[in-house]
Amino acid sequence: MKSYEASSTIQASPDAVWSILTDGAKYGDWDSGVERVKGQIALGQTISVFAKISPGRAFPVKVMDFIPGQIMVWAGGMPFGLFKGVRTFSLELKEQGVTRFTMREEFSGLLLPLIWGTMPDLGPSFEQFANGLKRRVEGS
Repeated sequence: MKSYEASSTIQASPDAVWSILTDGAKYGDWDSGVERVKGQIALGQTISVFAKISPGRAFPVKVMDFIPGQIMVWAGGMPFGLFKGVRTFSLELKEQGVTRFTMREEFSGLLLPLIWGTMPDLGPSFEQFANGLKRRVEGS
């Protein structure tokens, strides 16, 4: 298994962070790594994420877990578990008005050794997302 993770401490309530995090139509306004998210971010829904790192390509993911103000999980990949990515967004209230946001994606599957070597380094993109979310929430 391989993974990426980024986090930020945001001066806002988990609910305030959640409202931005689940508004996929506006991701492009604050996360310069994502062009857009097509579809409704809700439990059981399949959405398409268009990332600037792969222009014009949609990454379909299913919203597998969705607990407002706490956790959201997206999963996508190839059939039969050949390659799978599971991205978890979590919010933790640290103290009144302060939320710890963490985004982690774990990659697995039989083809992971082959695919991992061809994937771009997602670390900077993850940091960009966490920092963009922080700026957007604190600035709104």
